[in-house]
Amino acid sequence: MPDCLDATDHKLLALLQRDARLTAAELSERVHLSASQVARRKQRLEEEGYITGYRATVNAARIGAAVEAFIQITMAAHSRENAEDFVRLMARTEAVVGVWTLTGEADYMLRAFCTDLAALNDVVQNVLLPHPAVARVQSQIVMARLKADAPVSP
Repeated sequence: MPDCLDATDHKLLALLQRDARLTAAELSERVHLSASQVARRKQRLEEEGYITGYRATVNAARIGAAVEAFIQITMAAHSRENAEDFVRLMARTEAVVGVWTLTGEADYMLRAFCTDLAALNDVVQNVLLPHPAVARVQSQIVMARLKADAPVSP
């Protein structure tokens, strides 16, 4: 489906990824179309699933989530039930904000935000390790974000 997008669509996607609050008038100035044409294109991009949502980016440290970590999970047993149960556990674990399945040695990559190292330790020791299918947990603490959540382009 990417071939259905023209250069203007790509520019709109790039602009909206950087600032989703841009109005149709502001976008129209930047892509050299009328505001109504921009609004129609934006609506089409939403309806066709190119744009899947809008959200505010929050400064985690300012709201008390000062520790960011990436956690690799290696499963001991690979059954459908274990995987579904693990995914349900992740859905209800508030500190975990992202979950990906992986190829390679680890089965899952988690992104977590915690108030401090003790809270991260609690997630590892009391949430992840007790799961019956988890064989190994390896966490990396983020020291600094050098490039975070940059816009996606083809």
